[in-house]
Amino acid sequence: MAREIIDSVEKLEAELDRVRAAQREFATYTQEQVDKIFFAAAMAANKARIPLAKMAVEETGMGLVEDKIIKNHYAAEYIYNAYKNTKTCGVIEEDKAYGIKKIAEPLGVIAAGIPTTNPTSTAIFKTLICLKTRNGIIISPHPRAKKVSLHLIQLINKALCKAGAPANLVVTVSAPSIENTNAMMSHPKIRMLVATGGPAIVKTVLSSGKKAIGAGAGNPPVVVDETADIEKAAKDIVDGCSFDNNLPCIAEKEVIAVDSVADYLIFNMKKNGAYEVKDPAVI
Repeated sequence: MAREIIDSVEKLEAELDRVRAAQREFATYTQEQVDKIFFAAAMAANKARIPLAKMAVEETGMGLVEDKIIKNHYAAEYIYNAYKNTKTCGVIEEDKAYGIKKIAEPLGVIAAGIPTTNPTSTAIFKTLICLKTRNGIIISPHPRAKKVSLHLIQLINKALCKAGAPANLVVTVSAPSIENTNAMMSHPKIRMLVATGGPAIVKTVLSSGKKAIGAGAGNPPVVVDETADIEKAAKDIVDGCSFDNNLPCIAEKEVIAVDSVADYLIFNMKKNGAYEVKDPAVI
C-alpha cells in the first residue's frame, strides 16, 4: 500500500500519531515476538545490502559500492548477532538478596537523523536497535539520499508485516525539509533524538532539551611512534582512510609520526597504495 507523502507539518503530526499508536501496541509484545521482528528486519536489510549500496552511490554520488555493501552487512547481520540473545522485555536482572529487579521498558517514539554519507547502514542500525527495544522510529533522511532511504524503509516494513509487527512502527519523513525536521525534533511525542551528521544537526539535537545521542564529525588522527609495527600500521592507515572514499567519520584523517619512523612509514604507505602530493597547490 502506497504511503502518504509527508511533506507538511500537518501530515507529520498525523504520521507521528500513527507511529505512537503502533509503538504502544508493540510495547505489549513478548520477548519472543520482539526477537522474531528483530530478526525479520535484520535479514530483510541484509538480503538487500548489494542493491541498497548501489542505489546509495548512484543517488548521492558518494562512496564505493563494495564498501557500502560491507557497511550494510555489518549494520544488519552483525548487529543482529550481537544483540539477538539480549533480553529487552520485562525483568532483565534480579538481585534476590536485596530484593531489586531491573525491568526493561521502551521509551516510545525515537526520531533519527540520517546522513547522506551513510544513508542505508546508519538507518539499518538505528531501526534495528529501536525494534529490539520495543520503540517506534521515525527517520528523517538526508534530501540527497531520499530515494534509497524510502526504499530501505519499504523493504523493512514488508518484512515487519510478515513477522507480525504493528503497522506504522517504522516510518520516514518522505519529503525531508528543515521545517519538517525541526518540527519532528521538537514534537512532544518524540521521546528521544538520535542524529548522525554534521556539527549543525548534532548541536541541534544535543541542545533540544530531549534525551539525545549525537554522532558528528570524528576526524581522528593516527599517532605512530617507534613502538609500532610500522608495516602493519602503514597498511591499516591506508585501508582505513580509503574505505568508502574516507566518508566514515571514524576513518583516519591525518597521521602524526615521530621522526625516527616517519620515512619508513611513508615508504610502507606508498607500498600499500598511498600517493604523495608534494605540491600543496594540488591538494
